This record gives sequence, structure tokens and C-alpha cells, in this order.
Amino acid sequence: MAAPVDDMFSRCVDPAKASNSVEARFIDKVKGKGLFAKRPFKKGDTIFIEQPLVSSQFLWNALYKYRACEHCLRALETAEENARRLSGLPALSLPHPELCKVRPDRHQACPHCQVMYCSAECRQAAWEQYHRLLCLGSSHQDPDHPLNKLQDAWRSMHYPPETSSIMIMAKMVASIKQAQDKERWQRLFSHFCSRSANEEEEIVHKLLGEKFQGQLSLLRNLFSTALYEDRLSQWFTPEGFRSLFALVGTNGQGIGTSSLSQWVHACDALELPGQQREQLDAFIDQLYKDIDKETGDFLNCEGSGLFLLQSSCNHSCVPNAEASFPDNNFLLHLNALSDIGPGEEICISYLDVCQRERSRHSRHKILRENYLFVCSCQKCMSQVQEADMTSEEEEEEEEEGEAEGDDMEDEMTDV
Repeated sequence: MAAPVDDMFSRCVDPAKASNSVEARFIDKVKGKGLFAKRPFKKGDTIFIEQPLVSSQFLWNALYKYRACEHCLRALETAEENARRLSGLPALSLPHPELCKVRPDRHQACPHCQVMYCSAECRQAAWEQYHRLLCLGSSHQDPDHPLNKLQDAWRSMHYPPETSSIMIMAKMVASIKQAQDKERWQRLFSHFCSRSANEEEEIVHKLLGEKFQGQLSLLRNLFSTALYEDRLSQWFTPEGFRSLFALVGTNGQGIGTSSLSQWVHACDALELPGQQREQLDAFIDQLYKDIDKETGDFLNCEGSGLFLLQSSCNHSCVPNAEASFPDNNFLLHLNALSDIGPGEEICISYLDVCQRERSRHSRHKILRENYLFVCSCQKCMSQVQEADMTSEEEEEEEEEGEAEGDDMEDEMTDV
């Protein structure tokens, strides 16, 4: 059952403006639907701003002390606290501390289970949508609580770099169970694409690895024990759980927040005399070198969310739009990367900047493995005569990535 058009814009900050700016429409059986401009956009324009239906911080990310609001994923550390932890320099002081926008005096804990929120508003929003059901109360440190067992099982199966979270699925169930209008929430989630059984199995296999069948069965049993609901019984069957798993795996949009990154952007915008600018830039350069030495690439609070309107965007290796999170929370800004005319399809890239510069063969390999489609964008079609080979440099990067993943798995096991 497809979601009505008005539902598509229901999570936008300005639904009326968004509905006058873009439309989702069916393209064909291969691509499904796409998002199209109804008016012109200039490069740099914000096309829309959208809040997710549900979102969740990645579980390993949270375990490794990346503190984020349980609801909106806003970073809770001040920029200075963040810089000290990531650099391993406990006495570090940041210049211009007034540029940090984190307000610890506004933070609030759930009075029952002590999970943290950036504000009373987020605590209330979470409680009203899903947290009343998911709150662990005094059992938040009980390893035998069904939700804790579910999260522990997920962490033992899905190591960094993380791409999804079992708690997205838990919040989907809890949102429907808590809602007064349960049919509407089911309708909203039904908007996200469904796939064939074979495709779903491939997605689950990608997320869980070689032992996915046994792992999936364990997760489903724990998920059912913690959250079973008669109204949603189809989600708890083996087939339904796999479908739910695949839905989250392919539609989840990564979210990254960082108080330090916000502080750096604010520093970049300062108008300073030449010598002061050079000193500040040198300080920031050295800080990032210290962080790289101590922490590596894991800099942000990271999670994922399900966004109704953004999920309509198809992929292109030459995207004309991109998603960002400049508010340091889960609000997605879709911005134009080039001028877009009325009637033109709005496409994002499912690949990062480095992956987009790889060979056509390498790009297709990543897209097939993670999203189960073959890209036919303008760039790919123009390179159709290229040999189906992966460059030596790319093969080395992939091997290094696999080795890093193995090392990370060993490290995580020791936590």
C-alpha cells in the first residue's frame, strides 16, 4: 500500500513549501519512483528540510562514548570536550569557545532509564512517540532485559563501520504501538520500497555476513520477545522480519553530528586579521593531526534514519543534490549541487565522494552489493566501453578496508 501524497511531505519542516517545490512520481518498474523538481533551483539552494520518521544512533558508536541525544542525535559533548576525547589531550583548550553551540544546561535525562536528551522538547517528543514503550526503567543495566539482549546480539553481529541499527526497527514497532492513529503510522512505513525475497536475502546477508541465517533467526526471536504486537504479527514472521530488515538496510540514511565540526565551521566564518587567521588555521590543522593519530576516521556521532521524502531520490554517479546535517541534529537538508530545472529529476549519490571517482566497474560493484541495482546514469553510460576491471589502487584499498574491518572486529570483541 503506497503512502498518499500528503504523507510524503508530513515530516518536512515546511510541508506546503516542499509540496510546491518537488513531487514524487513513478518512473518505471526498474527504477520505481523518483523525485522531480516543480520549480527551478539554483546551485546551493535548499530544496527541503526533513525530519526522519525514526532515527537511532549506531550501537557501537554510542558504546564508544560518542554522546548524542537519544531522539535527534544532536552531539551532547561541547566542542572542547569532543576535541579533548578525540585527540587524547585532556588539558586542551579551544580558542573562541563561545562559538560552540552545545548547551549542557538544557540537557535532560529520562527520569526512569537515564538516557540523555539535548532538551526537554526532545525528551517529550521521544516519550510521546516511542520511548514510553522502549524505556528500560530501572532495568537499563540489566543484561537479561530483552531489549538489552537484542542490542548486545546486534553488536556481536554488526561491527564498525556501522551502516544500520536494530533500534530503528524497534522504534518503528514502538511508534505504531504507542500511536493513537496506528493505521497512519503503518501507512507511513509502508511507503518505503519492498523487494523480492531473493533481494531481501542478499541485503540481510550483506549486513550480517556469512552466518546470516542463524543470526537472523536469533535476532527475530529476541525482537519478538522484546516487542511482539498482534497488529504487526507479519513483521515477526521469518519472511516479514527479513523484509523489515531489508527495508531498514536499503532506506536508512546515514546521519552524522559533531560539535567540533560545527565549531570549526564557525571559526572558518570569523573575520580575523591575517596573523590571527593564520594562527587559528594552524591550531585547527594541528588538532586534526592529533585526532587522526589518536582516533583515526571515527570523528562523529553516527546513526541512521528513515526519511519519507528523501527516500524517493534515486542515485546518480553525478548527483545534482546532496543531503547534509548542518544543524548538528537529525534534520536533513537536501541542497542543490547544480542548477535544476522544473521537471528535472533530483538525484543524490549513494556513494561517497571518493567512491564516485572510482572506475565504472568499481562503482557498479559497490552499488550491486549494497543496493542491488545496476546504475545507468549519464556517467555510467558514457563509460560503458571501459574494461570491467578494478584498478590496482582500488583493489589495495578494498583489501586494506577488509583488513581494517577484521582488526576492528578483534578490537570490539575485547571491549
